[in-house]
Amino acid sequence: MSKDTTRLWGGRFSQGPSPEMTALSLSTHFDWRLAPYDIAQTRAHTHVLARAGLLDADEVSHVEGALDQLHAAVTSGDFLPIVEDEDVHTAIERGLIEILGDLGGKLRAGRSRNDQVATDFRLYLRDHVCQIAQKIIELQEALLGQSTAHVMTFSPGFTHLQHAQPVSFGHELAKHIHAFDRDLERFADWDVRAARSPLGAGALAGSSLGLDPELVAQELGFTQALGNSIDAVSDRDWVAEFLFIGAMVGVHLSRIGEEVILMASREFAWAKLDDSWSTGSSIMPQKKNPDIAELARGKSGRLIGNLTGLMATLKGLPFGYNRDLQEDKEPVFDTVEQLLLVIPAVTGMIATLQFDSDRMMASAPEGFALATDIAEWLVREGVPFRNAHEIAGACVQMAEENDCELWDLSAEQLLSISPALTAGVSAVLNLEGSLSSRNAFGGTAPERVVEQLEDLAIRIAENKIAWGIDQ
Repeated sequence: MSKDTTRLWGGRFSQGPSPEMTALSLSTHFDWRLAPYDIAQTRAHTHVLARAGLLDADEVSHVEGALDQLHAAVTSGDFLPIVEDEDVHTAIERGLIEILGDLGGKLRAGRSRNDQVATDFRLYLRDHVCQIAQKIIELQEALLGQSTAHVMTFSPGFTHLQHAQPVSFGHELAKHIHAFDRDLERFADWDVRAARSPLGAGALAGSSLGLDPELVAQELGFTQALGNSIDAVSDRDWVAEFLFIGAMVGVHLSRIGEEVILMASREFAWAKLDDSWSTGSSIMPQKKNPDIAELARGKSGRLIGNLTGLMATLKGLPFGYNRDLQEDKEPVFDTVEQLLLVIPAVTGMIATLQFDSDRMMASAPEGFALATDIAEWLVREGVPFRNAHEIAGACVQMAEENDCELWDLSAEQLLSISPALTAGVSAVLNLEGSLSSRNAFGGTAPERVVEQLEDLAIRIAENKIAWGIDQ
């Protein structure tokens, strides 16, 4: 290496890269956040070099001290990449050489930037997935609090954005807790594959220096080393999987956002936004805008785009490592940053929403939402469902013609539709009767909703332990 460059390559080149080549190749403006992880894997690699007899105890001691010094300087901002540093690995090696001299150059033995970056990136992402999971759990807790408070608030349930059947509003809110629980399951399953170390693969063929990839994997908190050195440096399945899960979280946040936007509208008027979690208009003084909900809805498109872009990058890569893989980091960094930004905001919005229970209760049975209750009551009386469905539909038609609701139909009117519509049907033509009848597992009967929320509380507590949240 010439004395006027920090590049990790160049011996076979008669001149350096053009300014345009240098600008295109540069990555420290985004990969510098991997610096702490690069230092961690350098420390582990130092120990493996020592076990292989390539560093003596005195050299290891000096390296350990230099790594401590460099880590402190990186953390404080006293050590930063310079223009000549091509990437984070170049910068960290430069820092070690500045402290250790030629000893710092020994640490590259048995490593390539190909296995280094894959290792750093896995360490970074495993760490930040844990942070994202913790924020999701906090959002689940906010949803659980609102769900518990509204078990006995009855609201319309919707399909096709039309009144369908009355439900417990606590049941309605709890569906989001289940969705986020699946996201947490996906992250946990993702970590099984992400917890495999590429370090020791070198550029693609492994090392002839007697290094032990399994030992370095163990020191870095991985469960094992990857079994094929070419796959180790070229695999980015785990990155794509993360971006898919991140996009799925974004979709779930977007659904919440859309519902809050509707519920806070004047037309619904079910929910009131807290002043601290909404904004106003620069021209219309009366406005209280659901910006958090709208931004959550908007961010989902960005997260989906990050996934789509990476998949397009990966689809045609041959053989081992290709420089295209430099493009894997920015979409991941963006997805991490956006999720850590938007999830706490949605949590605050949800926790402070004020719901108009009376308005929801009044709206719950409207739009002939109890028609299914008539049909199922008839089934319990022995009427085939096909016939029961027709009879209930005829009840709706009569109510429409008389500009009334189903419970307003007289006994005579009901009997004129079908002799099976005896006085007993009135038991389900009210909210309490409708909801209490839906007491199968997973149903909206209040007793089942209470059980569901108790199970979810246990699940959240288990996830807190799994993801390292202090109780």
